[in-house]
This record gives sequence, C-alpha cells and structure tokens, in this order.
Amino acid sequence: MLFNFFKRKQKNQALSSDIPALYLFNTLSKEKELFVPLKPNYVGMYSCGPTVYEYQHIGNMRPYIWVDILKRILRSDGYTIKHVINITDVGHLESDADDGEDKVEKSARLQGLRTRELTEKVTKSFLEDLRRLNVSVIHTEFPRAIAHVDEQIAFIKTLEEKGYTYQITDGIYFDTSLFPTYGKLGNIQLKELKEGVRVDKNAEKRNPTDFALWKFSPKDTVREQEWHSPWGLGFPGWHIECSAMSMKYLGRQFDIHTGGIDHVPIHHNNEIAQGESVTGKPVVRYWLHNAFIKIEGRKISKSIGNTVYIRNIIDRGFSPLAYRYWLLQARYRTPVDFTWEALEASHNALFKLHKLFAEKFSKLPESPKGAVVEKYMQPFLQALHDDIDTPQALALLWDMLKDASIENTDKRKTLLAMDQLLGLDLIERNTSVENSLSEALPESEIPHEVQELLSSRREARKKGNWQEADRVRDQLKKMGFELIDTENKTQVFSHSRVLK
Repeated sequence: MLFNFFKRKQKNQALSSDIPALYLFNTLSKEKELFVPLKPNYVGMYSCGPTVYEYQHIGNMRPYIWVDILKRILRSDGYTIKHVINITDVGHLESDADDGEDKVEKSARLQGLRTRELTEKVTKSFLEDLRRLNVSVIHTEFPRAIAHVDEQIAFIKTLEEKGYTYQITDGIYFDTSLFPTYGKLGNIQLKELKEGVRVDKNAEKRNPTDFALWKFSPKDTVREQEWHSPWGLGFPGWHIECSAMSMKYLGRQFDIHTGGIDHVPIHHNNEIAQGESVTGKPVVRYWLHNAFIKIEGRKISKSIGNTVYIRNIIDRGFSPLAYRYWLLQARYRTPVDFTWEALEASHNALFKLHKLFAEKFSKLPESPKGAVVEKYMQPFLQALHDDIDTPQALALLWDMLKDASIENTDKRKTLLAMDQLLGLDLIERNTSVENSLSEALPESEIPHEVQELLSSRREARKKGNWQEADRVRDQLKKMGFELIDTENKTQVFSHSRVLK
C-alpha cells in the first residue's frame, strides 16, 4: 500500500529538516492508520509487561525492542512520551479460563522462596536485559500489581455498580454478554471461543468468555499474597490490573497500547470490555501487536528445552545488541525464526558497523562540520514512519555507508542521526571498540594452535555441526581471539570481546 506522506516541521534538526507523518497498523481496525495523538505533542503509551515468575526469554523481550524504536521515532518527532510497563506479580493464573495456581505463588513455592524474593529477582533481571538491549526507560513507569490492589478493587466496584459483574463460588466475574462488541479486537468470533479456543472448566460461569475480576483465596490453600475486599479475602484477576494501572497513570483515554499477538484473543479483549464499560468510550486509540518468535522452527517452550535467554547469548560470546540487530532485520509484525547461525551473522554485521565507525568516523570533528545526507535520511525516515519498517531503514543505512560520493564527515553525521532511531549504540560503544580493536590478523601472524582450531571449526561448519563450531568459537574467545565469518573466509581479530 502506498501512502501520501504528509510533512510537518521536525523539531530535532539533527535528524532532518522535515519528517513524514507516522502510520501504524492498528489491530482494532486491521489497517495502517495515520497517527494523531489525543493531545498535541504528547503521547501516552502502555505496554503489557512481564509476569515475574520466571526469567524472560528472547521471545518475551521482542515487544520492548520495537516499542523502543517507536518511542525513539516519537521523541525525534518532538513528542513528550509517558510510557507505562506493568510488572505482574500476582493474579496471573496457569489457565486462560482463570483456573489453576497463581504462577508467581507456584514458582516461589517450588523454588523455596518468598514471592517478593522471586519477583524482585526476576524484575531486576528483566530491567537489566532492557539495559543490555539498549531499550530506553526514560519517562517510563514500572508499576507493580501488588502495589495497586486498592485501585483494582475500586475499578471492580465501579463495574459492579454498573451491573457488569456477578459472583460465583470462586470469585467475582465480568459478564461478557453485557458487552455486545466483545471480541472486536482481532475480530475474535465468540462462537469460536465457545467451541474450544478458550477451554471453559467452570460450570458456574454464565458464558465461557466471562473472566475473573477478583478471585477468592482457596479455603484449602494458604496464599502468601491475598487482600481483604468488599467480596471477601482474595486477590485481583490478571486482566483488571492493566486497566486499573493504565488509567491511573495515563488517564481514562490514551494513545497506544502494545503487546504480543498472543494477548489479542483474551487479555486485550478483556481490557477493552472492562475499560469501556467503565468509561463509556474507547480507552485506547491504537492497539499494536508484534508477531511470535520461533527457535529453529519450533515454538519456544521450556518443555522441549529450546528456551534462550539474553544471558545465553552473552555466554556464547555475542553482544545482546546483535539480537536487537537481528530483530530489526524483520518488521515487528512478521513472525521470525531464531537460529544461532542467524545471530552470528547479525553479530558480524554489527561488529563491522562498529569497526567502521571506530576506524573512519570516531575521530572526525563534531558539528558544525558535516551535514545529514537528505537523499538517504528522508527515505530512512519514511521507512520508519511507515509502520516501523526497520529492514528498509537498515538497508538504507548500509547503502549510505557504501556510497563513495559522500564525504566521511557527512556519513558520520547521517549515521549517528540514523542510530538515534535504531539504537545500535554507536556513539556509546565506539570508544570500547576502538580501544580493543585491532586489524584482522594476516595468516602469517595467527598462532599455530589457533590455526588448528580454525581448521577444525571449518570442518564442523561444513558438516553442519554448529554446536562444535560454537564450542571452538567460545574456546578462541577465551584465548583472546574474535572471529568474523564472511562468504569466503573467517577473519581473526586479537581481542576477546568487542561489545560488552
């Protein structure tokens, strides 16, 4: 689809004189829409955060990387942003049908921890992974569900007063039959849900799609996290926390709500139902969702042992930013298949980019020398403003660097302007790269034992034995040698790790 991009004056003159209008794919309308905020020059944004019962794997981290790109675009366009990412530390049960044990309570019990010990540990790891992935948390709130139980109780009381709730043996539920447009997000058909998309195990519920607002504490189980409420001792449901906290921090209407596509059928439709039932109007203007990640063709699952965490990427000698770079090679709504070979290629590409910056651009004078190259910057901005088309943006970045007609001072300024939006951290990382980087070693200077390891690694790669190839790479890294694989050969650099 081609867009007639409107232009408005850019406030950040370092990037470009003009910017295109921003178009985003709204899951609600199933179309790309021109982004128009509720308030001039201000954007309120809510992102579904982690349930902190276990560490977040690489698939869990995808939503925050593309949302970071979106925030960078909005900030460069002159908007002030308030971003909320919730921390779910209570109420998320094992089943979508509001059955089973609380994930946090169960995980803490199995690990012999107090729930607060577990949630603090996992939250700290999540925030550290955001830092490693260069996800900006400027103007970002991370409210915890357990710190907002009063707000959730008040929200449920309002729904009760409006006649949307009913009580059964295990809790207070929202009656979805009273919300005629339930399932409108993603065009979810209630008939499909009733036929098994959502497994209904509770015979007392009026409708299979009804969901828990407040769960009573089981009489035969001691819960660590429970509160007194007008309906009895218990804890809030998972869905109510997002509505209560998003409205507390962003108001009764806000601009953007993001999350993974798995949230569409139930969690986000439940948010819409309870939120609009309270306000009488749409709470969210633009619903944005990213597609899934698979690992080597299979769904990410602890049960099959294919879960990968950011720490695993680091342990294999790759930069977390290589994972960010890998993700940027596909649009956020495109399903992607993670492999270690693909990550290695991304690591190599990112390494080359930092190496190029260190060698050619890091010592060049700052502004006023150099100018942004508009013939590349304008299509670069258009790509990112066309529903965050990062693959096209990356392609333009490399085309600009290869263009021999452009002066290095102009390339430097353009590259840094592009990096403000892509977040590959050139300006922060180039010093460590420059200090640690040597030229690729000529074969005559590669130690004999390293050459033998390289030979064994080549054989392993020919046979498709990637595990052995990775093992040799790791061994060489410990010896102080970095490898970059090109089409024709493997280059050897005499240092241990370029990107920390």
